[in-house]
Amino acid sequence: QVQLVESGGGLVQAGGSLRLSCAASGSIFSINAMYWYRQAPGKQRELVAEITSGGSTSYADSVKGRFTISRDNAKNTVYLQMGSLKPEDTAAYYCKASSVSHGYWGQGTQVTVSS
Repeated sequence: QVQLVESGGGLVQAGGSLRLSCAASGSIFSINAMYWYRQAPGKQRELVAEITSGGSTSYADSVKGRFTISRDNAKNTVYLQMGSLKPEDTAAYYCKASSVSHGYWGQGTQVTVSS
């Protein structure tokens, strides 16, 4: 089992920045990739960014150049640095960890971007 706890969400003006954190605990050795997803009201959950155990990263087109995913292995934490935020970035942001056989989700953290 893997437990994930997100933090760092909040209210920010358009053009501002936020950094989300996802702290992992439990069977961390089994994780082969970590992800950030988001879900806006009335919309499907969408993949925002991914970081593999090897450190490779990928991003949704909508956030490329504005968001950066990174990790601190010593702290078992993955981050999502978000910049140049837009009102359309408003959503609940979720961290996910995947192993060979399981996917684990955090409880989510709300990001609201005002215009």
